[in-house]
Amino acid sequence: MMKAWRLETHNALNWIDLPEPEPQAMEARVRVQAVGINHLDVWVKKGVPGHKFPLPLIPGSDVSGTIESFGPGSEAALASSGLGLGSEVVVSPGISCGRCKACLGGFDPLCRQYGIIGETRDGGCAEYIVVPIANLIPKPIHLSFAEAASIPIPFLTAWTMLIRKASLQAGETVLIHAAGSGVSIAATQMAKMIGATVIVTASSDDKLKKAQALGADYVINYKNSPFRSELKKILSPLKKTGVDLVVDHVGSETFQESLKSLAWGGKLATCGATSGAEVTIDLKLVFFKNISILGATMGSKGDLLKIFELLSQNRLKPVLHATYPMKDLPQAMSVLENRQSFGKVILTA
Repeated sequence: MMKAWRLETHNALNWIDLPEPEPQAMEARVRVQAVGINHLDVWVKKGVPGHKFPLPLIPGSDVSGTIESFGPGSEAALASSGLGLGSEVVVSPGISCGRCKACLGGFDPLCRQYGIIGETRDGGCAEYIVVPIANLIPKPIHLSFAEAASIPIPFLTAWTMLIRKASLQAGETVLIHAAGSGVSIAATQMAKMIGATVIVTASSDDKLKKAQALGADYVINYKNSPFRSELKKILSPLKKTGVDLVVDHVGSETFQESLKSLAWGGKLATCGATSGAEVTIDLKLVFFKNISILGATMGSKGDLLKIFELLSQNRLKPVLHATYPMKDLPQAMSVLENRQSFGKVILTA
């Protein structure tokens, strides 16, 4: 038996004993060492109108740990990769068929069978998790288990928005909302790595100082003044009337003003709506200014491998807010819900 958090019904998380999962063919069982908590876990807990989750469900999408056992044929299939019993790994959270046009074309989130660990099948808030061997990534030696578990969803989502969807270029200007979130921390680092000018917003001066330490060129405390009025003050000396890209996963609180903040031909990339998903769009603004609105959910396994290469080269780095014992999942979730964090909230075994 193992200890696990299981969501029986929405808002009913229970710390219970469950049978240890057994790996099937081309699967491995991983002893969980750390789990990164995301807003996705909060949405799964609360429920999303119009979406059905496969309850009961173990949450937790960003997982690191050690390989403990293999299903039939799995160990031999991994032999050339150097992974074996006891290997330290990170779990790629996206599950897809691996055979369709989307998967073979390098962007598996468009696979019709695509799902996310902890959302469409049991996740890592447990002592063990069983995953396809195709989802096992060697953990970089220089990263702790907690640091490795902070990477997959936020960094992969940021990569999809900035690089794959928006094609951000050196010299462009990007506005990134909610600077303390995992996605925005990743986006700030990636934008600076590319050579863009980065402007971030946050609710406190402390978060803004930390964002500057990551490379943000300009900062806006939206609690003190509307972000768009402060943005105009920043852009005026730069001879700009708008930004080339806005990264907005806040939603209804910011969306309309984010659209207005774009330059002609600008792009808005979104991966979430923590303040609400219902927004009003003035279509005249979109077509007159040739604006693009880009949606992103996760990203490809190949892109995640590239991200871990950049982490190994110290061109990107994990940022942790706090770690909690696995049994303190509700407390860890409340930190995210109350927007108290700068960096990732991690559960450890």
